[in-house]
Amino acid sequence: MIGNDWDEKLKVIWNSPGFNRFYQKIMHEYETKTIYPPKDYIFNALKLTSFKDTKVVIVGQDPYHGEKQAHGLSFSVQKGVKIPPSLQNIYKEIETDLKITPKKDGDLTNWAKQGVLLLNAVLTVEKDKAASHRNWGWEPLTDYIIKILNTKNEPVVFILWGNFAKAKAKLITNPKHFIIISAHPSPLSAYSGFFGSKPFSKTNNYLIKNKMTPIDWSL
Repeated sequence: MIGNDWDEKLKVIWNSPGFNRFYQKIMHEYETKTIYPPKDYIFNALKLTSFKDTKVVIVGQDPYHGEKQAHGLSFSVQKGVKIPPSLQNIYKEIETDLKITPKKDGDLTNWAKQGVLLLNAVLTVEKDKAASHRNWGWEPLTDYIIKILNTKNEPVVFILWGNFAKAKAKLITNPKHFIIISAHPSPLSAYSGFFGSKPFSKTNNYLIKNKMTPIDWSL
């Protein structure tokens, strides 16, 4: 389904009758309603960032539910789409933290290609209905992905913004990994601990400490 090492790592999920029943339900939704992201982009995060290459994970909740926004990467929107408020705040923190000018668009594909797994806990959503596919069946898959990453011998930085993502911390038990927790970058909470949390420099410092290539967050 993915085309890289995630297929082997997730084979137990792909072969599960329960997941396949759920996935057929999702495909039916695409036939009868407007669902985001486009069908070909559902697993975009895994396609762009293999298991082997993953060194940072940024956990989101579910895809943007506006037209042409979501393309399978948490917090990212397609080129040409207005940058959402949460991503605007992420860019502000990058500029404050690293003293670099952030990107002009909201497409984070180049982060993914550097090993940043931009993983939403729920991978689909109905148009204009936030969280409409929550608790349908995506969470067991995405929790399993985090558990598999927890087994990596190489260090991984997990960036958990907000209470929803913070709840995933219990899945990360390997002492080799580094967990960064703060408030969500949403305008409702960014001033309650997201701004000034310096997640991007902390991530790169940890990668460098472990002799790994840091992320160019300006791309």
